[in-house]
Amino acid sequence: MPLVSYEQRDNVAIVRMDDGKANALSYDMMDALDAALSRAEKEAAAVVLTGRPGKFCAGFDLKEMMAGPDQARALVTRGADALMRLYTLPLPLIVAATGHALAGGALVVLTGDVRLAAKGLYRIGLNEVQIGMPVPVLAMELARDRLDPKHLIGSTLFATVVDPEAAVTAGWVDEAVDEDALVDRALTHATKLAALPRDAFSKTKVILRERTVKYVRDMLETDMKRLTVKI
Repeated sequence: MPLVSYEQRDNVAIVRMDDGKANALSYDMMDALDAALSRAEKEAAAVVLTGRPGKFCAGFDLKEMMAGPDQARALVTRGADALMRLYTLPLPLIVAATGHALAGGALVVLTGDVRLAAKGLYRIGLNEVQIGMPVPVLAMELARDRLDPKHLIGSTLFATVVDPEAAVTAGWVDEAVDEDALVDRALTHATKLAALPRDAFSKTKVILRERTVKYVRDMLETDMKRLTVKI
């Protein structure tokens, strides 16, 4: 079974992560996502990114992260590329979080132009400080760009994770939706945004986000020197 499946409904691509477990951001998962996005850029006018029931994305592959500082830095560096690819996708990107979205998984949520989460006993947030890691610049800048300023410190420095309804208030997502209606609601948003002129949309997205992307990339080497993990 592929880690990422691709389905197209009219002019909207549905990209679904499903590794049969927690949808960790492994090298293979990120490569599969990259391939699906490349296909969507050729064939679709908008993308819905979703996960498996109850598990959207657990963040970076724990096995690789715990292998040592060098391995962790290499994986997060690759992850920065994957996140910036999502963040700058020239198509409208609607993220439909099907369940838990923690650490790197929460960052995937933040890359969406429209962000939805399934209602349920799920948690969304950056728990890096709680598990002994500093929040990297790439995470801080995505959080700063998307979260309500009143919730920024709690969501980063205090490692506060929240349920889907509280995630709306904090700014993690735009809507919390019943699980059985999540993908349909995402498709509604995607269809509406797909009607926008692509060239104007993509150029405006670049203008809106290029400073953040440049800062993340400029700081990446320094950022990785600060990265520590508990082994």
